[in-house]
Amino acid sequence: MTDTGPVLPWLVIRQDENGNRYRVGRYATRTEAERVADRLDARGHQQLYIVERVGRTVS
Repeated sequence: MTDTGPVLPWLVIRQDENGNRYRVGRYATRTEAERVADRLDARGHQQLYIVERVGRTVS
């Protein structure tokens, strides 16, 4: 973290069918985080992958 904010402000969160949430990784850009979430989602499991910015929900 720097004085201006987090260096890796984008999170990929995995949410399972019971609503449990786990951080998968932190990324520098939303595009990078979305790319990872899309790749994981394409595996076809029943988990939901969510991209969030540190401190607030994005999508």
